[in-house]
Amino acid sequence: MFAFTPHIPAPAQARASGLRAEFVAGAVIPVGTLPQGITLLPDGTRAYVGNRGSNTVSVIDTATDTVTATIPTGAGPVYVALGPDGTRGYVTVADAGVVSVLDTATNTLVADIPVGAGPVMAAVTPDGTRVYVTQQADTTVSVIDTAANTVTTTIPVGVGGSGVVITPDGTRAYVACFSAGVRVIDTATNTVTTTITTGDVPILLALSPDGTRLYVTNVGSATVSVVDTATNTVIDDVGVSAQARFPAVSPDGAHVLVGNSLPDTVSVIDTATLTVVENIGVGAGPTGLVFSPDGTRAYVVNSEANTVGVLATTVLPDQGSTAGGGTVTVTGHHLANATAVRFGTAQAGITANTDTSLTVTEPAGSGAVPVTVTTAGGTGILGTFYYVPPPALTGISPASGPVAGSDQEIVITGRNLAGAIDVYFGTSRAVIQSASDTQLTVRASGAPAPGGVAVTVTTAGGSAGGLTYTYVSSSTVTDVSPNTGPTSGGTIVTITGTGLAYTEQVTFNGTPAPFGVVSDTTVTATSPPSGAAGTVSVVLTGPAGDMPSGSFTYVADPEI
Repeated sequence: MFAFTPHIPAPAQARASGLRAEFVAGAVIPVGTLPQGITLLPDGTRAYVGNRGSNTVSVIDTATDTVTATIPTGAGPVYVALGPDGTRGYVTVADAGVVSVLDTATNTLVADIPVGAGPVMAAVTPDGTRVYVTQQADTTVSVIDTAANTVTTTIPVGVGGSGVVITPDGTRAYVACFSAGVRVIDTATNTVTTTITTGDVPILLALSPDGTRLYVTNVGSATVSVVDTATNTVIDDVGVSAQARFPAVSPDGAHVLVGNSLPDTVSVIDTATLTVVENIGVGAGPTGLVFSPDGTRAYVVNSEANTVGVLATTVLPDQGSTAGGGTVTVTGHHLANATAVRFGTAQAGITANTDTSLTVTEPAGSGAVPVTVTTAGGTGILGTFYYVPPPALTGISPASGPVAGSDQEIVITGRNLAGAIDVYFGTSRAVIQSASDTQLTVRASGAPAPGGVAVTVTTAGGSAGGLTYTYVSSSTVTDVSPNTGPTSGGTIVTITGTGLAYTEQVTFNGTPAPFGVVSDTTVTATSPPSGAAGTVSVVLTGPAGDMPSGSFTYVADPEI
Protein backbone atom coordinates (compact mmCIF):
# COMPACT_ATOMS: atom_id res chain seq x y z
CA MET A 1 0.00 0.00 0.00
CA PHE A 2 1.42 3.36 -1.03
CA ALA A 3 1.65 5.68 1.99
CA PHE A 4 3.20 8.83 0.53
CA THR A 5 2.80 11.74 2.95
CA PRO A 6 4.34 14.76 1.21
CA HIS A 7 4.04 18.36 2.36
CA ILE A 8 2.51 20.28 -0.52
CA PRO A 9 3.63 23.95 -0.52
CA ALA A 10 1.48 26.87 -1.53
CA PRO A 11 2.43 29.07 -4.49
CA ALA A 12 5.26 31.55 -3.99
CA GLN A 13 4.51 34.68 -2.02
CA ALA A 14 6.28 37.78 -3.38
CA ARG A 15 7.76 40.32 -0.99
CA ALA A 16 8.35 43.99 -1.64
CA SER A 17 12.06 43.29 -2.08
CA GLY A 18 11.29 41.07 -5.07
CA LEU A 19 12.73 37.98 -3.38
CA ARG A 20 10.74 34.77 -3.57
CA ALA A 21 9.78 32.76 -0.55
CA GLU A 22 7.84 29.50 -0.52
CA PHE A 23 5.69 28.97 2.55
CA VAL A 24 3.55 26.10 3.66
CA ALA A 25 -0.07 27.07 2.97
CA GLY A 26 -1.23 29.86 5.27
CA ALA A 27 1.73 29.50 7.59
CA VAL A 28 2.86 32.97 8.54
CA ILE A 29 2.07 32.91 12.24
CA PRO A 30 1.68 36.10 14.33
CA VAL A 31 3.48 35.84 17.67
CA GLY A 32 4.57 38.35 20.32
CA THR A 33 6.71 41.47 19.96
CA LEU A 34 10.37 41.19 18.96
CA PRO A 35 10.50 37.39 18.79
CA GLN A 36 14.00 35.90 18.98
CA GLY A 37 14.78 32.18 19.27
CA ILE A 38 12.60 29.19 18.41
CA THR A 39 12.79 25.53 19.48
CA LEU A 40 10.69 22.43 18.85
CA LEU A 41 9.69 19.58 21.12
CA PRO A 42 11.58 16.39 20.20
CA ASP A 43 8.46 15.04 18.47
CA GLY A 44 8.00 18.32 16.57
CA THR A 45 4.40 18.83 17.71
CA ARG A 46 4.96 22.22 19.34
CA ALA A 47 7.28 25.18 18.88
CA TYR A 48 8.30 27.66 21.59
CA VAL A 49 9.22 31.26 20.70
CA GLY A 50 10.75 33.80 23.09
CA ASN A 51 9.17 37.25 22.55
CA ARG A 52 11.66 39.66 24.04
CA GLY A 53 9.56 42.77 23.43
CA SER A 54 6.29 41.52 24.95
CA ASN A 55 7.72 39.42 27.81
CA THR A 56 6.01 36.24 26.68
CA VAL A 57 6.66 32.83 25.16
CA SER A 58 4.40 31.82 22.28
CA VAL A 59 3.46 28.14 21.94
CA ILE A 60 2.74 27.05 18.36
CA ASP A 61 0.83 23.88 17.43
CA THR A 62 2.74 22.71 14.36
CA ALA A 63 -0.18 20.61 13.10
CA THR A 64 -2.37 23.71 12.69
CA ASP A 65 0.38 26.39 12.61
CA THR A 66 -1.46 28.45 15.20
CA VAL A 67 -0.51 29.88 18.60
CA THR A 68 -2.33 27.83 21.22
CA ALA A 69 -0.85 29.40 24.36
CA THR A 70 0.96 32.56 25.44
CA ILE A 71 3.07 32.24 28.57
CA PRO A 72 3.90 35.42 30.56
CA THR A 73 7.53 35.65 31.65
CA GLY A 74 9.90 38.12 33.26
CA ALA A 75 11.47 40.93 31.26
CA GLY A 76 13.16 40.01 27.98
CA PRO A 77 12.74 36.29 27.20
CA VAL A 78 15.05 35.23 24.37
CA TYR A 79 15.17 31.45 24.01
CA VAL A 80 13.66 28.22 25.32
CA ALA A 81 16.07 25.31 25.67
CA LEU A 82 14.19 22.01 25.85
CA GLY A 83 15.25 18.89 27.73
CA PRO A 84 15.78 15.61 25.86
CA ASP A 85 12.35 14.23 26.81
CA GLY A 86 10.56 17.52 26.15
CA THR A 87 8.93 17.74 29.57
CA ARG A 88 10.97 20.72 30.74
CA GLY A 89 12.03 23.94 29.07
CA TYR A 90 14.52 26.52 30.28
CA VAL A 91 13.68 30.11 29.30
CA THR A 92 16.53 32.62 29.22
CA VAL A 93 15.03 35.87 30.53
CA ALA A 94 17.70 38.40 29.59
CA ASP A 95 16.54 41.58 31.30
CA ALA A 96 15.52 39.80 34.51
CA GLY A 97 18.77 37.86 34.82
CA VAL A 98 17.05 34.53 35.38
CA VAL A 99 16.35 31.21 33.72
CA SER A 100 12.70 30.25 34.16
CA VAL A 101 11.79 26.55 34.26
CA LEU A 102 8.86 25.66 32.00
CA ASP A 103 6.55 22.67 32.53
CA THR A 104 5.58 21.83 28.93
CA ALA A 105 2.63 19.64 30.02
CA THR A 106 0.84 22.66 31.49
CA ASN A 107 2.78 25.45 29.71
CA THR A 108 3.45 27.16 33.03
CA LEU A 109 6.62 28.47 34.66
CA VAL A 110 7.43 26.55 37.84
CA ALA A 111 10.71 28.14 39.02
CA ASP A 112 13.10 31.04 38.45
CA ILE A 113 16.85 30.43 38.68
CA PRO A 114 19.05 33.54 39.10
CA VAL A 115 22.07 33.50 36.77
CA GLY A 116 24.53 36.11 35.49
CA ALA A 117 23.63 39.37 33.76
CA GLY A 118 21.88 39.13 30.42
CA PRO A 119 21.29 35.39 29.84
CA VAL A 120 20.55 34.82 26.16
CA MET A 121 21.08 31.19 25.13
CA ALA A 122 20.99 27.83 26.87
CA ALA A 123 21.69 24.20 26.01
CA VAL A 124 20.67 21.07 27.91
CA THR A 125 23.01 18.08 28.19
CA PRO A 126 21.85 14.91 26.41
CA ASP A 127 21.11 13.24 29.77
CA GLY A 128 19.04 16.25 30.89
CA THR A 129 20.95 16.76 34.13
CA ARG A 130 22.56 20.12 33.38
CA VAL A 131 21.87 23.35 31.50
CA TYR A 132 24.65 25.61 30.21
CA VAL A 133 23.60 29.28 30.02
CA THR A 134 25.47 32.14 28.34
CA GLN A 135 25.35 35.67 29.73
CA GLN A 136 25.92 38.30 27.07
CA ALA A 137 26.32 41.09 29.62
CA ASP A 138 28.68 39.02 31.77
CA THR A 139 31.87 37.03 31.20
CA THR A 140 30.74 33.60 32.37
CA VAL A 141 28.61 30.57 31.53
CA SER A 142 26.33 29.37 34.33
CA VAL A 143 25.81 25.63 34.83
CA ILE A 144 22.42 24.64 36.27
CA ASP A 145 21.69 21.37 38.06
CA THR A 146 18.23 20.45 36.75
CA ALA A 147 17.38 18.28 39.77
CA ALA A 148 17.92 21.12 42.23
CA ASN A 149 17.22 24.03 39.82
CA THR A 150 20.30 25.85 41.11
CA VAL A 151 23.52 27.14 39.58
CA THR A 152 26.33 24.82 40.64
CA THR A 153 29.25 26.53 38.91
CA THR A 154 30.20 29.42 36.65
CA ILE A 155 32.80 29.12 33.91
CA PRO A 156 34.81 32.18 32.77
CA VAL A 157 34.63 32.48 28.97
CA GLY A 158 35.19 36.18 28.21
CA VAL A 159 33.07 39.09 27.12
CA GLY A 160 29.95 38.63 25.01
CA GLY A 161 29.02 34.99 25.43
CA SER A 162 26.06 34.28 23.15
CA GLY A 163 25.49 30.97 21.36
CA VAL A 164 25.99 27.63 23.12
CA VAL A 165 25.62 24.02 21.93
CA ILE A 166 26.54 20.66 23.46
CA THR A 167 27.91 17.71 21.51
CA PRO A 168 25.67 14.63 21.11
CA ASP A 169 27.87 12.66 23.51
CA GLY A 170 27.67 15.45 26.11
CA THR A 171 31.43 15.74 26.56
CA ARG A 172 31.89 19.27 25.24
CA ALA A 173 30.07 22.58 25.13
CA TYR A 174 30.88 25.20 22.50
CA VAL A 175 30.31 28.87 23.36
CA ALA A 176 30.46 31.76 20.88
CA CYS A 177 31.87 34.94 22.45
CA PHE A 178 31.75 38.23 20.56
CA SER A 179 35.29 39.24 21.46
CA ALA A 180 36.95 35.94 22.30
CA GLY A 181 36.16 33.46 19.52
CA VAL A 182 34.57 30.09 20.30
CA ARG A 183 35.40 28.60 23.70
CA VAL A 184 35.45 24.81 24.06
CA ILE A 185 34.34 23.58 27.50
CA ASP A 186 35.11 20.13 28.87
CA THR A 187 31.81 19.27 30.61
CA ALA A 188 33.51 16.75 32.90
CA THR A 189 35.66 19.45 34.51
CA ASN A 190 33.69 22.56 33.45
CA THR A 191 36.84 24.25 32.24
CA VAL A 192 37.73 25.91 28.95
CA THR A 193 40.21 23.64 27.17
CA THR A 194 40.76 25.56 23.94
CA THR A 195 39.69 28.60 21.94
CA ILE A 196 38.81 28.47 18.24
CA THR A 197 39.47 31.63 16.21
CA THR A 198 36.64 32.09 13.73
CA GLY A 199 35.37 35.05 11.69
CA ASP A 200 34.68 38.51 13.06
CA VAL A 201 32.17 38.65 15.95
CA PRO A 202 31.01 35.01 16.32
CA ILE A 203 27.46 35.01 17.64
CA LEU A 204 25.51 31.74 17.27
CA LEU A 205 26.18 28.05 16.71
CA ALA A 206 24.76 24.79 15.39
CA LEU A 207 26.13 21.24 15.34
CA SER A 208 25.65 18.64 12.65
CA PRO A 209 23.47 15.72 13.84
CA ASP A 210 26.52 13.48 14.27
CA GLY A 211 28.48 16.22 16.06
CA THR A 212 31.41 16.16 13.64
CA ARG A 213 30.94 19.72 12.38
CA LEU A 214 30.20 22.99 14.12
CA TYR A 215 28.72 25.92 12.20
CA VAL A 216 29.40 29.40 13.61
CA THR A 217 27.70 32.57 12.34
CA ASN A 218 30.02 35.59 12.37
CA VAL A 219 27.97 38.77 12.31
CA GLY A 220 30.96 41.07 11.73
CA SER A 221 32.34 39.31 8.66
CA ALA A 222 29.02 37.96 7.30
CA THR A 223 30.40 34.43 7.21
CA VAL A 224 29.75 30.97 8.62
CA SER A 225 32.86 29.27 9.98
CA VAL A 226 32.87 25.48 9.59
CA VAL A 227 34.71 23.73 12.40
CA ASP A 228 35.96 20.14 12.41
CA THR A 229 35.12 19.11 15.98
CA ALA A 230 37.67 16.28 15.98
CA THR A 231 40.50 18.83 15.76
CA ASN A 232 38.61 22.00 16.76
CA THR A 233 39.95 23.80 13.70
CA VAL A 234 38.19 25.93 11.11
CA ILE A 235 38.15 24.11 7.76
CA ASP A 236 36.25 26.75 5.77
CA ASP A 237 34.46 30.09 5.94
CA VAL A 238 31.28 30.37 3.88
CA GLY A 239 30.15 33.85 2.87
CA VAL A 240 26.52 34.74 3.62
CA SER A 241 24.70 38.09 3.68
CA ALA A 242 24.65 40.91 6.22
CA GLN A 243 23.78 40.42 9.89
CA ALA A 244 23.83 36.62 10.00
CA ARG A 245 21.91 35.19 12.94
CA PHE A 246 20.80 31.65 13.87
CA PRO A 247 22.09 28.67 11.87
CA ALA A 248 20.04 25.46 11.66
CA VAL A 249 21.24 22.10 10.31
CA SER A 250 18.85 19.77 8.50
CA PRO A 251 18.26 16.39 10.17
CA ASP A 252 20.19 14.63 7.39
CA GLY A 253 23.08 17.10 7.73
CA ALA A 254 22.91 18.00 4.04
CA HIS A 255 22.03 21.70 4.44
CA VAL A 256 22.50 24.57 6.85
CA LEU A 257 20.03 27.46 6.88
CA VAL A 258 21.20 30.88 8.09
CA GLY A 259 18.95 33.87 8.75
CA ASN A 260 20.36 37.13 7.34
CA SER A 261 18.65 39.83 9.37
CA LEU A 262 19.50 42.85 7.21
CA PRO A 263 18.48 41.74 3.69
CA ASP A 264 15.61 39.57 5.04
CA THR A 265 16.86 36.34 3.52
CA VAL A 266 17.74 32.80 4.55
CA SER A 267 20.92 31.40 3.02
CA VAL A 268 20.92 27.70 2.11
CA ILE A 269 24.38 26.15 2.48
CA ASP A 270 25.14 22.81 0.84
CA THR A 271 27.32 21.04 3.41
CA ALA A 272 28.93 18.77 0.81
CA THR A 273 30.36 21.68 -1.19
CA LEU A 274 30.27 24.31 1.60
CA THR A 275 28.71 26.86 -0.74
CA VAL A 276 25.54 28.92 -0.61
CA VAL A 277 23.18 27.49 -3.23
CA GLU A 278 20.19 29.74 -2.63
CA ASN A 279 19.02 32.84 -0.77
CA ILE A 280 15.32 32.67 0.12
CA GLY A 281 13.35 35.86 0.79
CA VAL A 282 11.43 35.71 4.07
CA GLY A 283 9.82 38.15 6.50
CA ALA A 284 11.48 41.21 8.01
CA GLY A 285 14.47 40.52 10.27
CA PRO A 286 14.90 36.72 10.20
CA THR A 287 16.56 35.65 13.43
CA GLY A 288 15.58 32.27 14.94
CA LEU A 289 15.59 29.12 12.80
CA VAL A 290 14.81 25.45 13.39
CA PHE A 291 14.07 22.41 11.21
CA SER A 292 11.20 20.03 11.85
CA PRO A 293 12.41 16.56 12.96
CA ASP A 294 11.64 15.07 9.54
CA GLY A 295 13.37 17.90 7.66
CA THR A 296 10.35 18.84 5.54
CA ARG A 297 9.77 22.23 7.16
CA ALA A 298 11.81 25.04 8.65
CA TYR A 299 10.45 27.61 11.07
CA VAL A 300 11.83 31.14 10.66
CA VAL A 301 11.36 33.84 13.29
CA ASN A 302 10.85 37.21 11.59
CA SER A 303 11.87 39.47 14.46
CA GLU A 304 10.88 42.80 12.88
CA ALA A 305 7.57 41.47 11.55
CA ASN A 306 6.57 39.71 14.81
CA THR A 307 5.82 36.51 12.93
CA VAL A 308 7.04 32.97 12.39
CA GLY A 309 7.15 31.81 8.78
CA VAL A 310 7.01 28.12 7.91
CA LEU A 311 9.20 27.29 4.93
CA ALA A 312 8.67 24.16 2.86
CA THR A 313 12.07 22.45 2.76
CA THR A 314 11.05 19.37 0.80
CA VAL A 315 13.04 20.71 -2.18
CA LEU A 316 16.44 22.31 -1.46
CA PRO A 317 17.51 24.37 -3.21
CA ASP A 318 14.15 25.08 -4.80
CA GLN A 319 15.48 27.42 -7.48
CA GLY A 320 18.13 27.05 -10.14
CA SER A 321 19.35 27.84 -13.63
CA THR A 322 17.17 27.31 -16.69
CA ALA A 323 20.09 25.32 -18.08
CA GLY A 324 19.77 22.76 -15.28
CA GLY A 325 22.66 20.76 -13.86
CA GLY A 326 22.34 21.73 -10.18
CA THR A 327 22.17 19.25 -7.32
CA VAL A 328 18.83 19.19 -5.49
CA THR A 329 17.76 17.29 -2.36
CA VAL A 330 14.14 16.13 -2.19
CA THR A 331 12.96 15.29 1.34
CA GLY A 332 9.81 13.41 2.35
CA HIS A 333 8.61 9.98 3.42
CA HIS A 334 8.44 6.58 1.72
CA LEU A 335 10.84 7.57 -1.07
CA ALA A 336 12.86 4.34 -1.17
CA ASN A 337 13.30 2.76 -4.61
CA ALA A 338 11.92 5.80 -6.40
CA THR A 339 11.74 5.14 -10.12
CA ALA A 340 11.41 8.72 -11.33
CA VAL A 341 11.69 12.33 -10.17
CA ARG A 342 10.27 14.96 -12.49
CA PHE A 343 10.53 18.74 -12.56
CA GLY A 344 7.34 19.48 -14.43
CA THR A 345 7.52 16.97 -17.28
CA ALA A 346 11.33 16.80 -17.40
CA GLN A 347 12.95 13.85 -15.69
CA ALA A 348 15.77 14.44 -13.19
CA GLY A 349 18.73 12.12 -12.73
CA ILE A 350 18.65 10.30 -9.37
CA THR A 351 22.12 10.06 -7.79
CA ALA A 352 21.22 8.92 -4.25
CA ASN A 353 18.09 7.45 -2.67
CA THR A 354 16.91 6.67 0.87
CA ASP A 355 13.47 6.28 2.41
CA THR A 356 13.42 9.95 3.43
CA SER A 357 15.48 11.76 0.78
CA LEU A 358 16.58 11.79 -2.82
CA THR A 359 19.54 13.53 -4.39
CA VAL A 360 18.88 14.46 -7.99
CA THR A 361 20.38 16.48 -10.82
CA GLU A 362 18.06 19.26 -11.90
CA PRO A 363 16.96 19.05 -15.57
CA ALA A 364 16.72 22.12 -17.80
CA GLY A 365 13.45 24.01 -17.68
CA SER A 366 11.68 27.30 -17.14
CA GLY A 367 9.14 28.91 -14.84
CA ALA A 368 7.68 27.34 -11.70
CA VAL A 369 7.14 23.59 -11.96
CA PRO A 370 5.94 20.86 -9.57
CA VAL A 371 8.49 18.33 -8.33
CA THR A 372 6.99 14.83 -8.34
CA VAL A 373 8.35 11.51 -7.15
CA THR A 374 7.20 8.14 -8.45
CA THR A 375 7.62 4.89 -6.53
CA ALA A 376 5.97 1.50 -6.88
CA GLY A 377 3.15 2.90 -4.76
CA GLY A 378 2.32 5.85 -6.99
CA THR A 379 3.26 9.47 -7.61
CA GLY A 380 3.24 12.36 -5.15
CA ILE A 381 4.01 16.08 -5.32
CA LEU A 382 6.91 17.05 -3.07
CA GLY A 383 7.14 20.75 -3.79
CA THR A 384 7.79 23.39 -6.41
CA PHE A 385 11.00 24.29 -8.24
CA TYR A 386 11.62 27.77 -9.65
CA TYR A 387 13.76 28.20 -12.75
CA VAL A 388 15.56 31.53 -12.53
CA PRO A 389 16.73 33.48 -15.62
CA PRO A 390 20.36 34.61 -15.59
CA PRO A 391 21.12 38.06 -14.13
CA ALA A 392 22.25 41.10 -16.11
CA LEU A 393 24.09 44.17 -14.77
CA THR A 394 23.55 47.74 -15.97
CA GLY A 395 25.26 50.06 -13.48
CA ILE A 396 27.16 50.60 -10.23
CA SER A 397 27.30 53.67 -7.98
CA PRO A 398 29.69 54.74 -6.63
CA ALA A 399 32.10 52.99 -8.94
CA SER A 400 35.18 53.49 -6.76
CA GLY A 401 36.19 53.19 -3.13
CA PRO A 402 39.13 52.82 -0.77
CA VAL A 403 41.42 49.84 -1.13
CA ALA A 404 40.88 49.09 2.57
CA GLY A 405 37.14 48.58 2.01
CA SER A 406 34.30 50.70 3.33
CA ASP A 407 30.90 50.65 5.03
CA GLN A 408 29.59 52.92 2.27
CA GLU A 409 26.58 51.48 0.46
CA ILE A 410 27.23 50.57 -3.17
CA VAL A 411 24.22 50.12 -5.45
CA ILE A 412 24.35 47.68 -8.37
CA THR A 413 21.47 47.88 -10.85
CA GLY A 414 20.32 45.33 -13.39
CA ARG A 415 17.75 42.58 -13.95
CA ASN A 416 16.96 39.25 -12.29
CA LEU A 417 19.02 40.13 -9.21
CA ALA A 418 16.58 38.87 -6.56
CA GLY A 419 18.00 36.13 -4.41
CA ALA A 420 21.59 37.06 -5.27
CA ILE A 421 24.00 34.61 -3.67
CA ASP A 422 27.35 36.33 -4.09
CA VAL A 423 28.83 39.61 -5.28
CA TYR A 424 32.55 39.82 -5.98
CA PHE A 425 34.73 42.83 -6.73
CA GLY A 426 37.66 41.04 -8.33
CA THR A 427 38.63 38.41 -5.76
CA SER A 428 37.07 40.29 -2.83
CA ARG A 429 33.59 39.29 -1.69
CA ALA A 430 31.15 42.14 -1.12
CA VAL A 431 28.52 41.71 1.60
CA ILE A 432 24.90 41.89 0.40
CA GLN A 433 22.86 44.38 2.43
CA SER A 434 19.60 44.26 0.45
CA ALA A 435 18.32 42.81 -2.79
CA SER A 436 15.46 43.22 -5.24
CA ASP A 437 14.92 42.12 -8.81
CA THR A 438 16.51 45.32 -10.16
CA GLN A 439 18.93 46.44 -7.45
CA LEU A 440 21.52 45.14 -5.02
CA THR A 441 23.00 47.13 -2.17
CA VAL A 442 26.36 45.84 -1.02
CA ARG A 443 29.30 46.75 1.20
CA ALA A 444 32.78 46.43 -0.29
CA SER A 445 35.50 44.55 1.54
CA GLY A 446 39.17 45.41 1.07
CA ALA A 447 41.28 44.50 -1.94
CA PRO A 448 44.89 43.30 -2.25
CA ALA A 449 45.90 46.39 -4.26
CA PRO A 450 44.44 49.52 -5.86
CA GLY A 451 43.06 49.39 -9.40
CA GLY A 452 40.00 48.46 -11.41
CA VAL A 453 38.41 45.03 -10.90
CA ALA A 454 35.53 43.16 -12.49
CA VAL A 455 32.18 43.06 -10.68
CA THR A 456 30.50 39.64 -10.70
CA VAL A 457 27.01 38.85 -9.39
CA THR A 458 25.90 35.23 -8.91
CA THR A 459 22.29 34.14 -8.46
CA ALA A 460 20.62 30.75 -8.68
CA GLY A 461 20.18 31.53 -12.38
CA GLY A 462 23.86 32.06 -13.15
CA SER A 463 26.50 34.78 -13.08
CA ALA A 464 26.84 38.19 -14.74
CA GLY A 465 29.63 40.73 -15.16
CA GLY A 466 30.43 43.69 -17.38
CA LEU A 467 30.94 46.31 -14.67
CA THR A 468 34.13 47.65 -13.10
CA TYR A 469 34.81 48.87 -9.58
CA THR A 470 38.01 50.79 -8.88
CA TYR A 471 39.87 50.45 -5.60
CA VAL A 472 41.65 53.69 -4.75
CA SER A 473 44.67 54.23 -2.51
CA SER A 474 44.49 56.79 0.27
CA SER A 475 45.28 60.26 -0.99
CA THR A 476 48.14 62.42 0.23
CA VAL A 477 48.58 66.19 -0.14
CA THR A 478 51.98 67.83 -0.22
CA ASP A 479 51.21 71.47 -1.04
CA VAL A 480 48.47 74.11 -1.25
CA SER A 481 49.59 77.08 -3.34
CA PRO A 482 48.99 79.94 -3.04
CA ASN A 483 47.88 79.59 0.56
CA THR A 484 46.57 83.13 1.03
CA GLY A 485 43.87 85.21 -0.63
CA PRO A 486 41.22 87.87 -0.03
CA THR A 487 38.07 87.27 2.00
CA SER A 488 36.07 88.03 -1.13
CA GLY A 489 37.24 84.70 -2.55
CA GLY A 490 38.18 83.91 -6.12
CA THR A 491 41.77 82.80 -5.54
CA ILE A 492 42.73 79.87 -7.78
CA VAL A 493 44.59 77.39 -5.60
CA THR A 494 46.65 74.42 -6.82
CA ILE A 495 46.64 71.35 -4.55
CA THR A 496 49.31 68.77 -5.25
CA GLY A 497 49.86 65.27 -3.90
CA THR A 498 49.09 61.65 -4.83
CA GLY A 499 45.89 59.68 -5.39
CA LEU A 500 43.85 62.82 -6.19
CA ALA A 501 42.15 61.57 -9.37
CA TYR A 502 38.98 60.52 -7.50
CA THR A 503 38.51 63.73 -5.52
CA GLU A 504 34.79 64.28 -4.97
CA GLN A 505 34.78 67.58 -3.08
CA VAL A 506 37.05 70.39 -1.86
CA THR A 507 36.01 72.56 1.06
CA PHE A 508 37.46 75.69 2.67
CA ASN A 509 36.41 75.79 6.32
CA GLY A 510 33.52 73.45 5.42
CA THR A 511 32.31 75.55 2.49
CA PRO A 512 32.37 73.67 -0.86
CA ALA A 513 34.66 75.22 -3.45
CA PRO A 514 34.53 74.88 -7.25
CA PHE A 515 37.29 72.47 -8.24
CA GLY A 516 38.73 70.49 -11.10
CA VAL A 517 40.87 67.35 -11.25
CA VAL A 518 43.90 67.99 -13.44
CA SER A 519 45.64 64.66 -12.82
CA ASP A 520 46.21 62.08 -10.13
CA THR A 521 48.70 64.50 -8.56
CA THR A 522 46.98 67.86 -9.09
CA VAL A 523 43.63 69.44 -8.22
CA THR A 524 42.73 73.11 -8.68
CA ALA A 525 40.10 74.88 -6.59
CA THR A 526 38.72 78.41 -6.33
CA SER A 527 38.48 79.79 -2.80
CA PRO A 528 34.90 80.69 -1.80
CA PRO A 529 34.16 83.98 -0.01
CA SER A 530 34.77 84.07 3.73
CA GLY A 531 32.93 86.21 6.27
CA ALA A 532 36.09 86.85 8.24
CA ALA A 533 39.85 86.95 7.88
CA GLY A 534 41.93 84.13 9.30
CA THR A 535 43.40 80.72 8.61
CA VAL A 536 41.02 77.89 7.71
CA SER A 537 41.41 74.20 6.85
CA VAL A 538 41.27 72.93 3.29
CA VAL A 539 39.81 69.41 3.04
CA LEU A 540 39.63 67.06 0.07
CA THR A 541 36.94 64.35 0.09
CA GLY A 542 37.31 61.17 -1.95
CA PRO A 543 36.28 57.51 -1.86
CA ALA A 544 38.34 57.02 1.30
CA GLY A 545 36.57 59.90 3.06
CA ASP A 546 37.75 63.31 4.21
CA MET A 547 41.44 64.12 4.13
CA PRO A 548 42.88 67.30 5.69
CA SER A 549 44.90 68.89 2.90
CA GLY A 550 46.42 71.95 4.49
CA SER A 551 45.36 75.46 5.29
CA PHE A 552 44.46 78.70 3.55
CA THR A 553 44.65 82.16 5.09
CA TYR A 554 41.97 84.71 4.24
CA VAL A 555 43.24 88.30 4.25
CA ALA A 556 40.87 91.24 4.72
CA ASP A 557 40.28 93.29 1.58
CA PRO A 558 41.93 96.75 1.64
CA GLU A 559 39.67 99.63 2.64
CA ILE A 560 39.81 103.41 2.00
